[in-house]
Amino acid sequence: MRDHSSGPTMFYTLFETSIGLCGLAWNARGVIGFQLPEDDASTTRRRLTKRFPGIVEVPPPPDIQGIITDVAALLRGEARDLTAVPLDMDDVPEFDRRVYEVARGIPPGRVLTYGEIASQLGINNARAIGQALGRNPFAVIVPCHRVVAANGGLGGFSANGGATTKRRLLAIEGARRDESPTLFDLIS
Repeated sequence: MRDHSSGPTMFYTLFETSIGLCGLAWNARGVIGFQLPEDDASTTRRRLTKRFPGIVEVPPPPDIQGIITDVAALLRGEARDLTAVPLDMDDVPEFDRRVYEVARGIPPGRVLTYGEIASQLGINNARAIGQALGRNPFAVIVPCHRVVAANGGLGGFSANGGATTKRRLLAIEGARRDESPTLFDLIS
């Protein structure tokens, strides 16, 4: 990440994707937030500036442009691995970090259940996983849309559009769960 030692310390840019205008926020340590499209550009911009007081809109430097290129490609349905995108999780609770690490390991086109993530973390609390994912500031980069309910349903999604947006993201990725034809039916 670029060193911005003098002046503002947080930056963002808006960029077009196949699902609408998204936003990416970063600092010198990494990405601090991702914003899925809102109803219009001013609402997307307002959401980012409310989440990150003092943030400044700037053109993306080359390293950030590379992340944007990969995110836009992923949202067009192209396979992209975003696990190397540096995230600044300094303000993220430890439990949420652990959940996000597991979620980042779910490849495009695949899903895990909230319970499967809980099991990987050695706990028996799928609801806690859902709550952590509901706080995810890195949507798409930490692919919370790839985590679904055990009954084959979609589960929750806190971004604009809710379950419709989650279904759309899964459909773009061609998501499937071998054990759950119900999920496939939901996103087809």
